[in-house]
Amino acid sequence: MRVVIAGAHGKIAMRLSRTLVSRGDTVIGLIRNPDHADDVAATGAEPVVCDLEQATVPEIAAAAAGADAAVFAAGAGPGSGAARKLTMDRDGAIKLLEATAGRYVIVSSVGAENPPDDDDVFSVYLRAKAEADAAVQASGREWTVIRPGALTDDPATGRVRIDAKPFRGRVPRDDVAEVLAAVLRDPRATHRILYVNAGEEPMEEALDLVLG
Repeated sequence: MRVVIAGAHGKIAMRLSRTLVSRGDTVIGLIRNPDHADDVAATGAEPVVCDLEQATVPEIAAAAAGADAAVFAAGAGPGSGAARKLTMDRDGAIKLLEATAGRYVIVSSVGAENPPDDDDVFSVYLRAKAEADAAVQASGREWTVIRPGALTDDPATGRVRIDAKPFRGRVPRDDVAEVLAAVLRDPRATHRILYVNAGEEPMEEALDLVLG
């Protein structure tokens, strides 16, 4: 499988790239900052400079040429204002959706199912995620929305809780990456919104429990 990952220098994406490459997939890693190219290449991915906020849909399509699947793991990041939550977390995800074909997996957030309507930056972030998720669901693509809780830099445990209903918690970024890798190849995850946090079940068993 040839997979394009947006936000390829992020912690989830770096782990995901290593996992995908180790199982024989080819990874195109989209990055905004050319200084990050060596880090992304070290995961086995092919770094491609493409700023989703500035690039046009045809430019993104050219950067992602030949991809069988796309993963949106990008984001404006902590410290960014409300405007960038919209241009990156919402508009960037939608541009990647329009520029690619095949499987589409998006990293969203718990809370996007019912985002607040105030002007707090985190509320805007959740609305941006909700609007991106809605565009993905309406696309007609084979999609999966992953909504983790609070992300941590703790080492992966390999044990998670995955549910179709919202629930809050914390989860290592590395474990989220392993879930992303799994759903990319699991047809049962198509057209599903999955909430992910730390738990007691091995990842594959947790997926089996929710996907049947």
